[in-house]
Amino acid sequence: MMEGLNKEKPEVRLRVFRAINEPEACELFIEGHTHVLTSIGVTKVTSSKNEWAKNPAAFVMIVESLDGKKVYGGARVQVAGGSEPLPIEQATCAIDSGVFNLVWRFAQQGTGEVCGLWNSREIAGYGIGSIFLVRTAIAISSQIGVQSLFALCAPYTIPAAEAVGMEKEKSIGNDGTFYYPKLDLIATVMLLKDVPVLSKANAEDKNAIMRIRENLNITRVEALRRKEITIHYETQIPCLEQWDLNAAILQAEGLFLKSKVTQYDPEVI
Repeated sequence: MMEGLNKEKPEVRLRVFRAINEPEACELFIEGHTHVLTSIGVTKVTSSKNEWAKNPAAFVMIVESLDGKKVYGGARVQVAGGSEPLPIEQATCAIDSGVFNLVWRFAQQGTGEVCGLWNSREIAGYGIGSIFLVRTAIAISSQIGVQSLFALCAPYTIPAAEAVGMEKEKSIGNDGTFYYPKLDLIATVMLLKDVPVLSKANAEDKNAIMRIRENLNITRVEALRRKEITIHYETQIPCLEQWDLNAAILQAEGLFLKSKVTQYDPEVI
């Protein structure tokens, strides 16, 4: 068993799986994410009920110790058409119901959302939450088959989103912004319209994403501001033959039609 992260030569594994296939790993993700949120005073978020762990359209990335006993961070890609609306829909529909139309417009070709991004203080400063998980989320989305991706970004994460080719989506909210996840915090709707080609990503990020796509299981020494971390990438999604994007798109249509008559609890954002 590892006793903790070696701060001099940190080494972690970044792996991907479908949420319904690994409930125990999802629990470790939830515990870590909840701890981070409560430390900044956030107690109610879109995924506070953690229904995503049972969502067949949720794909999870975790950064963990090599023995799998400790999770240092993570993120998810949730595809429209799962067992619940996307987190961005649940978070903003009470303020602007136009989010349902926006998501459905892109869901017809397959869309999803990068969400639940977090990293522990123990691994802060190595770029896990700000760079490497974001790149990995974009990279694995080509396996899933989606053509576009949404994200609801805090101000300090907007540059990372723009670096991978996302743009501000100003058609909903207050020019694309909402108070989220609480009234003194602002989030901006971001949208990546071309997951396969990343036409608006900067060269460094695009090249890094393409390398992950070409080498699904690879070990790399990543550097950020003179700090290095060894990451064992395991980004080939297991049991992907059981995933059906077309079925998700049909389900997304049903959720869109249901959204016309369903109101989500505005207290759970």
